[in-house]
This record gives sequence, structure tokens and C-alpha cells, in this order.
Amino acid sequence: MPLRLDIKKKLSAKSDRVKSVDIHPSEPWALAALYSGNVMIWDYETSTCVKSFELSELPVRCAKFIARKQWFIAASDDMRLRIYNYNTMEKVKEIEAHQDYIRFLEVHPSLP
Repeated sequence: MPLRLDIKKKLSAKSDRVKSVDIHPSEPWALAALYSGNVMIWDYETSTCVKSFELSELPVRCAKFIARKQWFIAASDDMRLRIYNYNTMEKVKEIEAHQDYIRFLEVHPSLP
């Protein structure tokens, strides 16, 4: 039997593909990493874009909230990790992280 999903909300932004989505643990926000090189925070209750970040001219493959610090971390095809404060929109840190694309991120539950 095929899986049937009902679409409750549609959020739209100009990009070829969404590469990853993360849900904030306490806010009604979805963090979307886009092929266009942007990261967007969407309010899924109001279907509005809360904030938008231009990270790279290359695709952003993954992004995750670090809610306890009010940050998100994102990895793009320029082989860099970028950490932003999502309230102030300032870049906290940028790291040249790898010699290949970073395809997945996981955040430690208690350490920064």
C-alpha cells in the first residue's frame, strides 16, 4: 500500500532545490538550505519567511538549528561550515572544513 501524505502548508522561494530542512524545537520555524546558496527561516504557522541569509554562490547542502545558542550551522559546496546567530543575523564563525562537499550535519545535544 503506498504512503499517502496530505500537504498542510506550502512555502515558496526562488531556488532549484531544497537540500535540507530542520525544525526548530520551540519556535514554529523551518530552516531550509537551498541549492541557490541561501538559507531561509520560515514560520510554518503563518507561511512567511522570517529571515533569509545569503551564504554562498554554491549550493548549501545541509543546515541545522542549535537552539540553545540561538544559532544555526550550515554546510555549503565551497567546503565551508558557517555558524550564524539567527536573532542578530551575524556570522559567529566560518570554518574551511573539508576537501569534499559536506553532505550531512549533526549537532551534539549538549556541547556547542
